[in-house]
Amino acid sequence: MSTPGIRTRRTKVNNVELDLLEAGERGQPLIILSHGFPEAAHSWRHQIPVLAAAGYHVIAPDQRGYGRSSRPTNVSDYGIQQLCGDLVALVDEAGQEQATFVGHDWGALIVWELSKLHSSRVNAVVGVSVPFVAWPAPPTQLMRALYGDRFFYILYFQNVGPAEEELGRDPRHTMAKVLWGASGRGWPGPNNMPTELPPMEGTGFLTQMSTPPALPYEGPEGAWLTEQDLDRYADLYGASGFFGPVSYYRNLDANYDIVKDLGPELVTMPSYFIGGTLDPVNMMDPTGPERMKSVLPNYRGSTMIEGAGHWTQQEAPKAFNAALLGFLASL
Repeated sequence: MSTPGIRTRRTKVNNVELDLLEAGERGQPLIILSHGFPEAAHSWRHQIPVLAAAGYHVIAPDQRGYGRSSRPTNVSDYGIQQLCGDLVALVDEAGQEQATFVGHDWGALIVWELSKLHSSRVNAVVGVSVPFVAWPAPPTQLMRALYGDRFFYILYFQNVGPAEEELGRDPRHTMAKVLWGASGRGWPGPNNMPTELPPMEGTGFLTQMSTPPALPYEGPEGAWLTEQDLDRYADLYGASGFFGPVSYYRNLDANYDIVKDLGPELVTMPSYFIGGTLDPVNMMDPTGPERMKSVLPNYRGSTMIEGAGHWTQQEAPKAFNAALLGFLASL
């Protein structure tokens, strides 16, 4: 399935091969779109042609471990230096010194860290769904202290094997459940969450997710996920499995060791945040936008899209594109 105005190609950068979605002309201001978990470059299908029409050269990779891009076999191959290195190498390949980086979910974690590790290569940075955070200690240490023997998905993801087996058993079923479960209309909301989390032992990532409705899924702007979209995701995860995508989480503590001494004062380029009012991440980090305002030197503010859940740019593409283009126009 192709979208008008979007080209596909494959490139070798940073010792991996990445499948790309691309639009716009080489030499125009460059925007790199970094997807989250469990997504793909396809999650930016509504943004790529719009940004190109606005005069940008846009590149969205299926990042390492995803789809038919390279799938390294070591957990350490999915650390923050490698993930940032892939995106910076795309800037080099485009013949540019800098790019504006937009990242959703795990992509946001990547571009926030990239703005510290490679600040000279970043023209501006936009986090989507996940705010800038500076961990005070190794992340899984904090999570274990908070959750104890109760289930938390990031801790469940730490051991190689169980998550891959569960998620990979039926990729289409997995994606249907996850994309519905964290959407604005699929997430039960903070008032309907169980008072006590289930035990870690015997609980899986999909265990607590409700059965999704028939497609298409509806959002604040109408249908946002079709049969064709789900087929696309199922095909990509059928090819890749889940080892690579889940291994991003297995590097959280190693990433902390790399960036712990790099403070927010390094994020001197213009920065912005876009989220959804019904995103479950808001429950986990409700003070994110206010925190960014106080710690990021050139923070330009945020847009919270009413009725959008975790899949922000897919659920409400018109509102998202308006917010992103508004920020870009201010640069």
